[in-house]
Amino acid sequence: MLVGLGLGPGDPELLTLRAVRLLTEADAVYVPGQIAQALVSPYREAEILDFPMIEDQDQIKRSMEQNADQIAATAKDGLVVLGILGDPNFYSTFSRLCAVIKERYPAIICSTEPGISSITAFASVADVSLSGGFIVSDGAVPSSQILLKVKKPQATRDQLMQEGFSDFVLVERMFMDEMKIYRNEELQQTSNYFSVMFARRS
Repeated sequence: MLVGLGLGPGDPELLTLRAVRLLTEADAVYVPGQIAQALVSPYREAEILDFPMIEDQDQIKRSMEQNADQIAATAKDGLVVLGILGDPNFYSTFSRLCAVIKERYPAIICSTEPGISSITAFASVADVSLSGGFIVSDGAVPSSQILLKVKKPQATRDQLMQEGFSDFVLVERMFMDEMKIYRNEELQQTSNYFSVMFARRS
């Protein structure tokens, strides 16, 4: 099993308790650079993998394949953690690495554990309140939305479908007791106040 583990924005005191536990329990720990290596060093020795920040897609693919092969040696039968700055699902290379692993080693399960993202860390450092809706982009045209407190999931889905969205996920009571996840046609007419909906254009 491979777990993409969020290490937060760089302050060692912003690692989660779950991050510390997984680092100590893992059979092997990898990181993408020296900053991440320093963050995990109080708990585990971590090996640095090469994730080149370049435009050459062929070289990037070769690096991903080499990393996948190295990780798979332990992940086939054990727990491997890849520590990622910020959050592994928020503009990170983890999803791309998992795609390569699923192609080359389909029996290996990939999962993620969240960390404090650059967005929430920025709001704290900059002393700004993120409310009323906002856009996050790396320069590309946004292809997805995240909506909070979705009390009428079906109605919201139907409205978004008229705007070109076609893929939907709703999570109720995230990380709380009785957490539930609904996708597309599973969406209910009403939902809990503690709900988050993800919508993506195809």
